[in-house]
Amino acid sequence: MLQKLFARPDESGETRHRRYKAVALWTLLALALIWTLFNLRAIGGAFAEFGTYLGYKFIQRALVVGALVSLCASLLGVTLVLKHYSMIGDGLSHVGFGSLTIAMALGFVTADSLPAFLPAGLRGGITALCKGIAANPMPFTLVVVVLCAFLLLRISERSRMRGDSAIALISTSALAAGVIVTSMTSGMNVDVYNYMFGSILAMSASDVYVSLALSAVVLVLFVLFYPRIFAVTFDEAFARATGVKAGAYNMLIALLTALTVVVGMRMMGTLLISSLIIFPALSSMRLFSRFKAVTVCAAIVSVVCFAVGMLLSCVYSLPTGAGIVAVNLFVFILFSAIGAVRA
Repeated sequence: MLQKLFARPDESGETRHRRYKAVALWTLLALALIWTLFNLRAIGGAFAEFGTYLGYKFIQRALVVGALVSLCASLLGVTLVLKHYSMIGDGLSHVGFGSLTIAMALGFVTADSLPAFLPAGLRGGITALCKGIAANPMPFTLVVVVLCAFLLLRISERSRMRGDSAIALISTSALAAGVIVTSMTSGMNVDVYNYMFGSILAMSASDVYVSLALSAVVLVLFVLFYPRIFAVTFDEAFARATGVKAGAYNMLIALLTALTVVVGMRMMGTLLISSLIIFPALSSMRLFSRFKAVTVCAAIVSVVCFAVGMLLSCVYSLPTGAGIVAVNLFVFILFSAIGAVRA
């Protein structure tokens, strides 16, 4: 019945499939629009309530940091998706979780727990170092994640193992190490779960400063080396032939991704940070085909989705990370529907 209603005599099977998909997507969007029209008053009240929340300092900090992290993730996401490395964010976030738990577990190291044959001064120094890492685990986590990003790149380029296999190998190993350390160590579950599921509203002043600094580094380097990143993304072999040091720029992309993942862990959690990288890029590709247009659209989509997700989390007491992912999913469906109709 549906086939007779929407099919045309001269249409191919692929064209009919796109038409059916477009009809299904537009039906969902029509239902969403109807729901919106019947709830305009509630939506207006939500915006008014969110305006009240904007007076709080911790909300202002969360918006600034979240917008910058979302921007960084979306810019890198276009490159990673086109290079078929879209899951590297998920893999590195698991590495971040493992290194974070190890860093926090170092706080339980005491001079008495170290081997007795070590000099007392050395044991005291090691203990102090471990306490310092546990008190501020971000630098340790950042170093480990960056090293693993370079390792992933080297494995993909120099071995027979494909990129997705290398990501799965390292990420699952790191996640398993983190779970083992967490289960063997008591007294740090709350902090670990905050990083696992995200707690952007609970960011301290030091977290904000570190996040702002790292985000600024990512944005400056991306803009500065944009032409080379573009060349390596689309045709790495041609870029090498023209004298571009593709290996160095691949390492730069890996470095920027690692920085973004570590900063975003506090905001989205290790389980959801990859959504900031993947969703805006995929949504933008539904409408645009040029690299610059996709990049600009992804940046706008990412920041707007973050702001709307924050609104939903504040007004309706939703988990912030999950709310942002839900908004990104809705935008992806919307852009897919528009793209299907245009095709």
